[in-house]
Amino acid sequence: MSAILEVKNCTYRYQNKYQTVDVLRGVDASFEEGKLYALIGKSGSGKSTLLSLMAGLMLPGGGEVLYNGVPTAKLDLDRYRRENAAVIYQSFRLLPLLTVQENVTYPMELRGFRGKPAREKAAELIEKVGLPENVLHRFPGMLSGGEQQRVAIARALGMDGKLLLADEPTGNLDTENGSVIIDLLLKLAHEDGYCVIVVTHDLDIAAKADTVLRMRDGRLEKG
Repeated sequence: MSAILEVKNCTYRYQNKYQTVDVLRGVDASFEEGKLYALIGKSGSGKSTLLSLMAGLMLPGGGEVLYNGVPTAKLDLDRYRRENAAVIYQSFRLLPLLTVQENVTYPMELRGFRGKPAREKAAELIEKVGLPENVLHRFPGMLSGGEQQRVAIARALGMDGKLLLADEPTGNLDTENGSVIIDLLLKLAHEDGYCVIVVTHDLDIAAKADTVLRMRDGRLEKG
């Protein structure tokens, strides 16, 4: 199977007038659909920077990130983030004044998919992440942390692509709810063919992942 996402000799440097820090030092990796990858490592090792490059939030200083063989430097990054590379955050990042349904349909509307078809798609996605239909008209503040994270995943699934990037998705959850989220992400990879890349300190995710990648001093190691 060909890779949906490739990282080739990527470097990244943070620089200000006081110091220069080489955060990524020639990172190479390849990611396929149908698998869950755990990206682990100490704080400051470069995990979040690598995730940001893969999400199209910024471009590498050297090397390239390729989505379906095309460098992200040649893509419309706003469109790439809107349609192809969805990010799931530790803090959920739901819009508090919008209902669950409105949160899930919001990114669909940004790409012109609106009205009844979008609402029906939102209902399908809420069911897919294991939530009852009656949450659709609730606000995020009325839900538990685990439920909010599942809504965030449903929102991510509303894109056209098969790439899910998760930044500490269980970090704000207790063990039970964290386990539910891990199993959901695994199901999306194994049964629905998503490429799921998770930056995490959660050893349970690493234990269940198909591939574990370890960041150490700006370099990537397998296992």
